[in-house]
Amino acid sequence: MANWINGFEIKEGIPVKYASVGSGEGIKQITNRTVDFGASDAPLTPEQAAACNGCVQIPWGLSAVGIGYNLPGVPKGKLKVSGKVLAGIYFGKITNWNDPKIAKLNPTLKLPNLAITPVFRSDGSGTTYAFVRYLSKISPAWKNEVGYATSVGFPAGVGGKGNAGVTSVVTKTPGAIGYIEASYIIAAGIGAAAVENNAHKFVYPNIENIEEAAAVVKKIPANNEITISDPPKKATNAYPISTFTYGIIPQNATQLQFDKQFAKYCVTIGQKYGAALDFAPLPKIVKQAALKSIEAL
Repeated sequence: MANWINGFEIKEGIPVKYASVGSGEGIKQITNRTVDFGASDAPLTPEQAAACNGCVQIPWGLSAVGIGYNLPGVPKGKLKVSGKVLAGIYFGKITNWNDPKIAKLNPTLKLPNLAITPVFRSDGSGTTYAFVRYLSKISPAWKNEVGYATSVGFPAGVGGKGNAGVTSVVTKTPGAIGYIEASYIIAAGIGAAAVENNAHKFVYPNIENIEEAAAVVKKIPANNEITISDPPKKATNAYPISTFTYGIIPQNATQLQFDKQFAKYCVTIGQKYGAALDFAPLPKIVKQAALKSIEAL
């Protein structure tokens, strides 16, 4: 977002103020019209859309939720995990790094006898939404007992506020694992686990793997809600916790023309800033839908 704002201000000469407060709070603020636009890594629920009263969600970013870890003796990027293992960890049923279920996925690693500390977002967030939506597709028990939303009751673990907070807890806690927006994992230089996809490949949240996940999108619904969690196995190298991010603009926004101008910049020129932060370019079909929604405001 900072790169989008800087580039937009240079190009258009229009200042933009933005505070990263988490998707839950961002949706609340735009609903209350205390800001001119909102941003969320989670699409609006039907209840949120109704409360927002004429808000349009515009897919303007494409990235992923990475699995960061702090595991002494295990090199960065060498750990492999599956959705079932992640569900087990966050259920509090897999509690030690030498658990046979983890060892089976990592036969070449010497996993320590060390307690696992799962870390989750303590604030409402689209990162949480993307992660628990993925767990809900993998684990029927998770879907039934916990479900998915921007904020859920995690059965186990400790909380951190914001991606920065979760990153900090993982970095400072040997044995910790946390779901974190990919750009924060890159910035912090912590290890990212390879996650098993539906083709039974272990893949990282790299741009090409995120792009492959998004390539399964063939049709955009009228409300622009797009889900690419756990793509089918035909997407051989797709990263399974990939997600779109959204701008949220009210049709009666007081700064509507400026909002439209900024959103259009993000969907077009602004896409060039994504690669450095592990954001993939929007697929053509998504970009077209976003521009159509912007013009219709």
